[in-house]
Amino acid sequence: MGSRPPSLRLLLLTTLLLIWPCARGQSSYIIDTVGLTILPKSTVQTGTAVSLRCQAIVSRSNISQLPYHFQITRDDSPVQSFDTVEDSVEYELNPARAGDSGSYECRVTVKDRSKASIRHKLEVTGLQTPTLNLTNTQPYENEEFTATCSAPEEKGNFIFRFYRRFRSGESEKIKPIPTQGNSAETTLSLKLRGECFLSCDYEMTLASGTRRSNVSNEIRMNVKALTITPVINMLPGHTVYEGDVVEAVCKVVDSPLKNIHLFLTKERTILKEVTATALSHRFTAQDGDSGELVCKAAWENVHKESYLTIKVKELFSKPDLTLEPVIDLFEGTRFTLNCSVSIYVPNRITKKALKFFIYKDDVKLTSSKIYSTLAHPAKNGNYTCKVQVDIPNHTLLKESQKLVVAAKIPVSKPVLTVVGRTLLLGKPFQVLCQSDRGTLPITYALHGPNRSPEYRTVSRPQEKAIFNSTAIFKSLDLSKFLCHANNAQRGPPMIGQGEQMLHTTNIIESVSRPVLMVHPGKEDISEGHSMLLVCSVERGSPPLNFTWYQIGKTVLSSLTSNNRKESYRINTVGREHSGSYFCMSTNPAGEVKQSSTVTIAVKWAGWKKGLIAVFCILLILTLILVIAFKTRLLHCKRKRTGRLSVKSTGTKVERLSLTQAEVNEAANATPGMMGKSVWSDRVSGSESDDQSSAITADKPEPQYTEVQTREADPNRAPVKEGTETVYSKVCHSQQGVPELPDGVSVEYAQLNHDADQPGDQLPTNHGGHSPNSDHVMEINNSVCIDTGDQGEGNCD
Repeated sequence: MGSRPPSLRLLLLTTLLLIWPCARGQSSYIIDTVGLTILPKSTVQTGTAVSLRCQAIVSRSNISQLPYHFQITRDDSPVQSFDTVEDSVEYELNPARAGDSGSYECRVTVKDRSKASIRHKLEVTGLQTPTLNLTNTQPYENEEFTATCSAPEEKGNFIFRFYRRFRSGESEKIKPIPTQGNSAETTLSLKLRGECFLSCDYEMTLASGTRRSNVSNEIRMNVKALTITPVINMLPGHTVYEGDVVEAVCKVVDSPLKNIHLFLTKERTILKEVTATALSHRFTAQDGDSGELVCKAAWENVHKESYLTIKVKELFSKPDLTLEPVIDLFEGTRFTLNCSVSIYVPNRITKKALKFFIYKDDVKLTSSKIYSTLAHPAKNGNYTCKVQVDIPNHTLLKESQKLVVAAKIPVSKPVLTVVGRTLLLGKPFQVLCQSDRGTLPITYALHGPNRSPEYRTVSRPQEKAIFNSTAIFKSLDLSKFLCHANNAQRGPPMIGQGEQMLHTTNIIESVSRPVLMVHPGKEDISEGHSMLLVCSVERGSPPLNFTWYQIGKTVLSSLTSNNRKESYRINTVGREHSGSYFCMSTNPAGEVKQSSTVTIAVKWAGWKKGLIAVFCILLILTLILVIAFKTRLLHCKRKRTGRLSVKSTGTKVERLSLTQAEVNEAANATPGMMGKSVWSDRVSGSESDDQSSAITADKPEPQYTEVQTREADPNRAPVKEGTETVYSKVCHSQQGVPELPDGVSVEYAQLNHDADQPGDQLPTNHGGHSPNSDHVMEINNSVCIDTGDQGEGNCD
């Protein structure tokens, strides 16, 4: 066993510890409660010893010992932890301070189970009074010293503050210092001389709020005056001339201090520095030496200063370089440079002692005060003038300011162009006025029709003179624009004409309102023919786009042309082409115009109209025939006012006696009437037997009547005298009684039931006419009346 490594022994021991509880039976445990106790009580004074006891009660089975992990937290921040096999621990706060105040909790962990106690609040009242320490209680004014304020027994986050109290009782806060420790150290300096008192306190931030301590001990301070104020003088005096040798003396008088640093400065430039109580600086006065000299004395962090103003007068003034002409120096123009001195001291130097030199770009051109030449680009540059004066032991040289000579380039004739090179008549546009050559700045002025001049000044190369113009309606108005360009303060401008814009501009005239015309006329359009829709405009720049529309339908056609008149043809017109049409036109101007609407009614084709005419004629003829037939039928019905029915048992002849006047009256009553029957209005003899008899002959024969005329009535029209024989065909009505005209006397009648049977003929009279005729005829003064009997009682 001794040869086995220690790790193996530990492994065996661990295995035995694990197996042993299992051999005894199943082991289990549970944490019942965790208790936290604060002693002596929850609220104590600062400095009191406080004990926090945490105890866990665990129920177990087959386990002799359990490992416990205790963790104590304050305001959820861990402050102390313990690992033990005991079921309770104690945490000591001795002494307890304000920083220990808070809400405490104890959490116990046994293997994989954990439980926390109820939170308990600990309140520690009071703070430790801080202590103030100083490294120097009798400093000089502005001398730095160290101050320390501490509360060694407190813990937490602090803000220390330092105070100064004057003998009058007034207190002043010097500075606050935040720190995480229980002490603060800082560097202080006091400016006011005399007696004062320093103290400090601190402020602590806790979870429950902010607490402030009492004021520390006060320390008496005696601030002493520091006698290091320097004195400065100028020899031989404060007023000197250029070239004079002067000496500045700076020193500290009656100072017991050593290691004093002296500085001589001018305009924040150190002229000289020494570590002593006195300083001197010798120099030759120059024009730029006028100003304020400062003498500074420094000891540690204490500084004292003295000031002296000196004025160096000029023996001669700084030279001036002038140019002629002052303005409008253009290439090819002669210019002159003149170098001059306005002031000099005659009792110290003479005018002849002044030496002049003119330089261009630091290259000497002449040793004279005047330089003249022609302006040229090679002559452009920076010119200066120098004046030199020799005095004993020294030479004074002064230089003028730089004068820039840049000959201007004359402005060229301006060119006018329309911005975009496209002009829409009737629309606002922009005009660019530009010169190819010319030194900036150039002032451009645009003059146009019906407008006041407008000005633009171009000062940089990227700028352009662009003018806004109102709309023009004629292309020739472009020629009325003028542009004046000038880069000289004096002198006439260069003038550009607007006519050039006519050649460089794409002038687009907006289309006028189109007119839609129909060929042939809209009143003469018939089916089957062609129709031409002509859309035209009076003005407008090509190319022009024409589009034809029929209301209620899609676009008919659209085309682009250079002509101002285009057409759309419909070869075969149908009824569906009736409707309203319009056309629209546009061009590159982008403005769309629409024509008025034209309404077209397509007429029927000619063959349709002829067919309708024929149909109407036939209809009219049919109506005429119907009307004529009905009129004749109605007339015949009116004539049959009486009916005559004769019963035939053989051949029976009866005499009808008519006077000549009655016969004539009957003949005159129907002149020119053919196919009409004339009847006797009077029948002699017995009619009662004939009217009641029926006609039963198998083959009836024609019956005739002999009419004898009587003397005419003198009141009637005259007729022939004597007796005339009249043959009459008698028509039978359904009652078998013939109808006779009024005034006719029937003396004898031989009636036949059917006068139309073949073979039945009336005797021929002298005139050769048959009594079967439908006419009334005069034959030897006899009247033949044809009744026209057809067996149906109708007379045709």
